[in-house]
Amino acid sequence: MAEPDYAALLRFRTALRKFNHWSEQQAAAVGLTHTQHQLLLAVKGHPDPRGPTTGETADYLLIRHHSAVDLIDRVEALGLLQRRRDDNDGRVVRLVLTAEGEERIRLLTSLHIRELQALETVLEPLWEQGEGG
Repeated sequence: MAEPDYAALLRFRTALRKFNHWSEQQAAAVGLTHTQHQLLLAVKGHPDPRGPTTGETADYLLIRHHSAVDLIDRVEALGLLQRRRDDNDGRVVRLVLTAEGEERIRLLTSLHIRELQALETVLEPLWEQGEGG
């Protein structure tokens, strides 16, 4: 096994931290915390069109269920998402974005995709090294 490219890993970790800081600033610019932005993304990115449950959202965000409930309460109060009973099982509550929530996640995602594309030059050497290059 070849010696790891520590300089490349350092560049990656630094770029990742800068990206995270930049992402926090973008969320703040549209009136959200970083975690609220992540919640909107968890709802929008969930593969089931009915929306995720609170438990699924907690899993995405790596937080406890009760912390997810508090976060959902705050974002619902902002008018960015709603809780809805599942049509097939009324015991299940799903999360869906409101029109305003859709608009904010669309804006933030567009910005984030462009920023991630800019990170390609940092990531490419790591991929090549991982492929034996």
